[in-house]
Amino acid sequence: MKPPTLDELLRFAVARSLFAPTTLSAAIARLGFVQADPIRAPARAQDLTLRHRVSDYRAGDLERRYPALAVEEDFFVNYGFVPRALHALMHPRQARTAWTPARWRQAREVQDFVRERGVAHPREVDAAFAHGKTKNWFGGTSNASTQLLDGMHYRGLLRVARREGGVRLYAAHDAHARTPADPAIALDALVDVAVGSYAPLPASTLSQFVTWIGSAAAPQWREHRRAALARARARLPSAEVDGQRWYWPAGENPASKRHAAPDAVRLLAPFDPVVWDRRRFEAFWGWAYRFEAYTPAARRVRGYYALPLLWRDQVIGWGNLALEPTGRLRAELGYVQGRAPREHAFRTALDEELARVEAFLTRRAAAAGPASC
Repeated sequence: MKPPTLDELLRFAVARSLFAPTTLSAAIARLGFVQADPIRAPARAQDLTLRHRVSDYRAGDLERRYPALAVEEDFFVNYGFVPRALHALMHPRQARTAWTPARWRQAREVQDFVRERGVAHPREVDAAFAHGKTKNWFGGTSNASTQLLDGMHYRGLLRVARREGGVRLYAAHDAHARTPADPAIALDALVDVAVGSYAPLPASTLSQFVTWIGSAAAPQWREHRRAALARARARLPSAEVDGQRWYWPAGENPASKRHAAPDAVRLLAPFDPVVWDRRRFEAFWGWAYRFEAYTPAARRVRGYYALPLLWRDQVIGWGNLALEPTGRLRAELGYVQGRAPREHAFRTALDEELARVEAFLTRRAAAAGPASC
């Protein structure tokens, strides 16, 4: 097969990721992984990602419907939501930081406490055990119970049962009772999920994913990372394009004429699979996009939570969005070329996208009624 061009890889990346909207369960299964982020500007990253891929999706739908879905919160290549079958592949997980016998006793006591209640809020655990305060990752202090619960969740002793106001509520879960999977089979399956989520991948991104999977998603197999990368390079379709090797899932054709982009505008989450890989972003669209929420305000170039603006298959700018107290959407848009396209089709498509965002933010899902999962 003739190697695809860079433009064909670009169209392929956009078309395969922005598939026709479907149900929430089907969208998560097809994506394989949905990255989470707690910032709401104007909504959480997982909601911004899913709104393009789930029919009639509204902000907060994933949190509301989560208890009924075969989905788990867990760490994969980042923290987010994964199908339960993928979650099972990563467990029993052995964390890189070994716990002392005393820490394991604490964990088992908390697990028994949570199991007795069915579902427990972190403040209930903190009140029952009074573990005190501890230094957190950012140099400040936090409840020691919070760190213990995070560690238990990561090790598969607890699972997230649901959230209340963004706070994780836990249920007992003993993934350590499972029989470990064959490392080679499991790692190959995990790598295939990452490739399926973010393809086509430059070779450097494929290597990065294998490293992360073997160091954070499944650290118990980190010594198998080199072999897993070699197998991925051997089995995945690939091509050298403009001096760089690219990989994609078996059975897919990057050069297919079906990958035509519609006359549509999409404001994407900063962690949307289409724009997640910043190296690929620059190769495709020729400019550097950076997530600036944690950049000091005076040094921001595009804004606190600038959403990449996709027109057809080109990321031509960005938008900072906020919902006014009146319920109207405020949009501050910027363009790489300094101005918006002059086509009437673009103006129409942009107005339609802003209307979709406003509806996504303001129309509440019927939490009490039956919901399509």
